[in-house]
Amino acid sequence: MKTHARAVVIGGGVVGVSTLYHLARKGWTDVVLVERKELTSGSTWHAAGLLPLFNMSYSVGQLHKYSVNFYQQLERDTGKSVGFRQVSNIRLACTRDRMDEYRYYSGVANTVGVEVNFLTPDQVREIWPLCKTDDLIGAIQHPGDGYIQPADLTQALAKGARDAGATIYRNTTVTGIEQTAAGEWRVRTDQGDIVCEHVVSCSGNFARKTGAMVGLDVPVIPVEHQYIVTEPHPDIQARKQQGLPEMGVLRESDAAYYLREENGGLLLGPYEIGAPCCYVDGPGAESEYELFQEDLERLEPHIEAAINRVPAFGEVGVKEVYNGAIAYTPDGNPIVGPAWGRRNFWLNEGHSFGITAAGGAGWQLAEWMVEGEPSVDMMGVDPRRFGPYASRGYLRAKNEEAYANVFTVHYPDEERPAARPLKRSPCYERMESLGAVFGHVFGWERPNWFAPAGYGLSAAELDTPDVLKCENHPPVPAGRTGPLEKYSFRRSNYFEFVGQECRQVQEKVGLLDMTAFSKFVVRGANSEAWLNTLFANRIPRKVGRLGLCHMLSGNGGVRSEFTVYKTGPQSYYLVSAGAMERHDWDCLCKLKPHDGSVELEKVTTQYGVLVLAGPRSRDLLQALTDADLSNPAFPWLSGQFINVGHAQAHALRVNFVGELGWELHHPIEMQNTIFDLLMQAGEAFELKPFGIRAMDSLRLEKSYRLIPREMSIEYAALESGLDRFVRLDKQAFIGKEALEAWQARGFENRFATLEVHDVEDADARGSEAIYQGDRLAGRCTSGGYGWRVGKSLALAMLRPDLAEEGTELEIEILGQRHRATVIAESPYDPNNTALRA
Repeated sequence: MKTHARAVVIGGGVVGVSTLYHLARKGWTDVVLVERKELTSGSTWHAAGLLPLFNMSYSVGQLHKYSVNFYQQLERDTGKSVGFRQVSNIRLACTRDRMDEYRYYSGVANTVGVEVNFLTPDQVREIWPLCKTDDLIGAIQHPGDGYIQPADLTQALAKGARDAGATIYRNTTVTGIEQTAAGEWRVRTDQGDIVCEHVVSCSGNFARKTGAMVGLDVPVIPVEHQYIVTEPHPDIQARKQQGLPEMGVLRESDAAYYLREENGGLLLGPYEIGAPCCYVDGPGAESEYELFQEDLERLEPHIEAAINRVPAFGEVGVKEVYNGAIAYTPDGNPIVGPAWGRRNFWLNEGHSFGITAAGGAGWQLAEWMVEGEPSVDMMGVDPRRFGPYASRGYLRAKNEEAYANVFTVHYPDEERPAARPLKRSPCYERMESLGAVFGHVFGWERPNWFAPAGYGLSAAELDTPDVLKCENHPPVPAGRTGPLEKYSFRRSNYFEFVGQECRQVQEKVGLLDMTAFSKFVVRGANSEAWLNTLFANRIPRKVGRLGLCHMLSGNGGVRSEFTVYKTGPQSYYLVSAGAMERHDWDCLCKLKPHDGSVELEKVTTQYGVLVLAGPRSRDLLQALTDADLSNPAFPWLSGQFINVGHAQAHALRVNFVGELGWELHHPIEMQNTIFDLLMQAGEAFELKPFGIRAMDSLRLEKSYRLIPREMSIEYAALESGLDRFVRLDKQAFIGKEALEAWQARGFENRFATLEVHDVEDADARGSEAIYQGDRLAGRCTSGGYGWRVGKSLALAMLRPDLAEEGTELEIEILGQRHRATVIAESPYDPNNTALRA
């Protein structure tokens, strides 16, 4: 057995072997995989082998696309059959919302290059003659979709990896993982130790056990998944004898099941409510090819639905029932990327669609490890998108919820209720009493919008469809007569209320809770010099000044965005997006000098943030402080430590809505005092609260960018229009040389703002395809209605030649083309008159 390697991959399922294969193909031939039993003996062996290209995530969609193409090439390269059956996949739509979901998804598909066709009910019946179609609205089809034999695929990957120089050790159990004094990893096994530079955890059901060896609480717990295989059906056998093609994979999303042919019979896989988590503490030491006792009672509604849709399913007996573990995360997407707080320890875990994602995940993780960056924006699957709140109890609730919702309509504004509320700012109850309808980010509750007192939707207004998966609204809050929100891809019931909040901020003054912001303190003798090497912009030089600073990726894209506030000679307060806390903290810690010249402190939970914005914000705040808030004394992009009544705060004159205002960063234990003082004094100025959805509308009108929408590693920082924040005349900073080289090669994208015309009830939201004639011109990154300018707006990345002001294009929203015109950046108050007032 080898004693040294460049990298050790732990886990011999399809994900681990794919990772090994791609590392070897990238030139890291000194790589080793260790598997405790036989390859595929965990979850891979009992997987149904489906290859669904459908995914609403831009990141995951690209991984799936790569996999389906790669598996066919793999067979040709290795000479080993992978059992790929490209029979296509059909997803049925029984409701208008489901069809809207498919129309929205087609934008994602078009921008990542996945072919998707829309079918009529008659066309569905031509392909699937055993399927009843009389109640269908329509369907979509992926011609390139199908299924594969997971064990054969894994063996082909193993052969390809070995051919490239990689080594696989079976029946080798990892017993411990330690970091040496030199920073390398020592992987201890029952067959000997291997010292390596990198470790990749691909251990599936054992993810939490593997993570615990290095002190990580990995946010993965498997859930039981059952599927039924029937005896052969004479009609299917007859089709085969006649030489007719397989009918493809059929998914009735509104009844939450998939169905395909299997050896002359049918294979049914439902995603039911009530499927329990399993292996919460990991499988047993001898676990191998393990299944659980079936529980068909849980599946009865789905079995009945399948028989109703395909009567042939009820005409044959059950041959076999499989009930095995599938790894899950709280949002259903895998975790692929670097582990937090550990150098050169990588995670490729939590794959609920592991067969489909294995190829793409192995490809991108190998790119990340070998090249230093992935080539696809991986923020949607980055392990650091979850924080320490995602521990055992939270995972059980959220992972079971994620499983049960695999086939629910994936509404863009959906807020799932399990394990909530969890993290609440002190003013939560006060906001709730004012009508707050909450969303959540990184475990924090925060107001999305505000509903009037006594408001609630009736059953007629909800118009919930009569299908098995019909969840189009959140639970009814305590004290309300009905749900407060109807989920939709179109303008929903909250649309006008959000408009009122936007007008409130424009005309008077509004209050927003942004306590969920990530907050860090940097201090020490080398702080200024160090921060200048991290960020593309210049660090504020004067105490009390603010700067918007971007940390670039190694390839010249954008990794993170911070507001940097200089609080002392060598002391800085950094603020970033709430969802990015673990990611940004991990990046800062891994880049920190080892000589003690810089100290870092995470202070997110020590400070609350209340945002006061609107033309009357100065008058209101001035009524509570003796600080001079005039322009000469307190200019834009500056901060001061002030009193707020008998409380205190760092007041930062900056916001994300484009109006006069201050962010009040205060000791969190003073939040309710400050909140009450503001609301009491605010009566004279007609102060009202506003939420995140109003903020998003307001930021669109200012063309403000977000990570990972308008800024990501896939777009050069200058493509994202960050010219005034990227100082190429500075000395070296992360990504500078790569950005200059990218600029010399020429950019393929350019940020633009568009006005979308003739919109009636559906605005762009992001991921829509943008066309010039029949040619793809770019992709929408964000969209919505701008209440101050009275226009439907979209932010986009376009071909540079099409991003000039006045260019006429088309954007496809829910299947309908709309004329769209490139307009000047910041359609509201382009000169920042309001901000500087």
